[in-house]
Amino acid sequence: MAELVVSNITVLANENKLVDNVSFRVAPGEMAVLLGPNGAGKTSLIRALLGLQPPYAGEVRLGQDRVFELDAMRRARKISYLPQSRPLAWPAKVRDVVALGRFSHGVSIGRLNDVDLRAVDNAMQACDITHLAERGTDSLSGGELARVHCARAFAAQTPVLVADEPIAALDPRHQFRIMDLVKAFVDGGGAALVVLHDIQLAAQYASRLLWMKQGRIIADGPPQETLTAEQLRSVYGVKARVENLRIIMDGAL
Repeated sequence: MAELVVSNITVLANENKLVDNVSFRVAPGEMAVLLGPNGAGKTSLIRALLGLQPPYAGEVRLGQDRVFELDAMRRARKISYLPQSRPLAWPAKVRDVVALGRFSHGVSIGRLNDVDLRAVDNAMQACDITHLAERGTDSLSGGELARVHCARAFAAQTPVLVADEPIAALDPRHQFRIMDLVKAFVDGGGAALVVLHDIQLAAQYASRLLWMKQGRIIADGPPQETLTAEQLRSVYGVKARVENLRIIMDGAL
């Protein structure tokens, strides 16, 4: 396992700074949750640090590796990614979708060796979808499909997981289930960077909260230190009280 180190990342679009000189670290065994309003630059930052969107400046390291210098296959063996949108081109079987997580290891569906098969089986078991293995993904509920995509990410057996709004459009029960899966990954020694809009859920699960506003990280620390009424006012423009990490909303400013 290795520490994810993001240093001085800047992203430009038509000379506008979407991300402005952002730096942070995520250690093994840690879940860092990135918070901020729409348009704060969260997705641009995620895409840049993964090498999906060329940054104007900055560097990302995972241990001794410079992430931007890795080819796509090697990068995929280091970092698993759950994007906001996860469409499937065809209604494949659940097991086949989970097996996609092994492609970065140089295998293909129908040609998995024993190591690959164990990785797929373990990921499906962890996500409680073994009973869905032969089902078509077009027959699944939203919560079931979200767990399939989590299993695909876990099957890659990477040291780092990056997830952009993994609980979007899920009901509360399935939100907790997905966050429990990410927490289990972290408890096993993985490092996770997760974008969330649910501040209360972030406070419950995160080791650290990264507060983003207008392309910058303006605060970084444990929920007990950074989840404050002042922070909510500054970042989101809302009036609220915080009592024992519980947010009581009073309305917009």
